[in-house]
Amino acid sequence: MKTDLQIAIIQTDLIWENPFENKAKFDQFFNKINDVDLIILPEMFTTGFSMTPKPFAETMKGETIKWMLENAKRMNAAIIGSIIIKVENEFYNRMLFVDPNGNIEHYDKRHTFTLAGEHKEYASGTKKLVVNYKGFKICPMVCYDLRFPVWSRNVENYDVLIYSANWPKPRINAWKTLLKARAIENMSFCIGVNRVGVDANDYEYNGNSIAIDFLGNEMTEVAENSEEIIYASLSKEKLIKVREKLPFLEDQDRFSIN
Repeated sequence: MKTDLQIAIIQTDLIWENPFENKAKFDQFFNKINDVDLIILPEMFTTGFSMTPKPFAETMKGETIKWMLENAKRMNAAIIGSIIIKVENEFYNRMLFVDPNGNIEHYDKRHTFTLAGEHKEYASGTKKLVVNYKGFKICPMVCYDLRFPVWSRNVENYDVLIYSANWPKPRINAWKTLLKARAIENMSFCIGVNRVGVDANDYEYNGNSIAIDFLGNEMTEVAENSEEIIYASLSKEKLIKVREKLPFLEDQDRFSIN
């Protein structure tokens, strides 16, 4: 019985507010990927971290979701990443999980980034998501959520925590430190995907996408500044053995989030 999940992280520059060109760029990356179960894309992968959602917002039946569905089926791999979605009169920074069978699940970013005014343009999500996929329970989060451990807390017994981000270079030490902290405290694989390049606001991003195991060990080489595909194999068997040996999650404080 297969117990490993093969993942591919795509770390790349994003073309500012240009969904067509960004999807064409990801198509080129997809053509290089074979035999993986899950492909992870950065936050707002069609636009970059844009605070002008109206011209670029899509619906749940929009072109980007169709593109994700087509590629997930073609590659026999799930695809996850966030885009701008409009629901009624609200905009969301929405993380989409699209699997090869055509199933779509989503998570709306809980912690909108007030420093950039994201809270003025986008509504906050209210519910966590845990996706059951190929024997793994996967919990997706978006960028700024990384700073808030209570929200990420592993009360659902998930196996993989994913952060899709546009995390700027000046605060990259926090990114690296917090990813390890989230992995250790939640006894979970923790995957961080970040973009590279400079956006239209002159914010610089230097990547540092990485896969970390349930004990805080780096599973991949730190990818800094480069556009590349990063591969990792996540073992459910090893995760279970370590959790049985070190049952730290059983000693969590019991409280709820309002």
